[in-house]
Amino acid sequence: IIRPQNKKQKETKKMLAALKKGDRVASIGGIRGTVTSVRENTVVVKVDDNTKLEFTKNAIGNVLEKGQEKEEAKEDEEESEEENE
Repeated sequence: IIRPQNKKQKETKKMLAALKKGDRVASIGGIRGTVTSVRENTVVVKVDDNTKLEFTKNAIGNVLEKGQEKEEAKEDEEESEEENE
């Protein structure tokens, strides 16, 4: 049980260390946006034209690949359509 948990922890730490300006990210709360600046312990994420939010690095859930966000939205729409039928 401990070994997989350590592996996941190392992957997360590596991902957070590799954050850079321009990365598309999703927070653990589900907020998505583009990284505009990276500081020692925080990340500023642009979520809208005039809206920037500052998160601690630990609040970043994952880095989205280009186009992945659109694919996830399509999958969510397809699932909701199937549920409605």
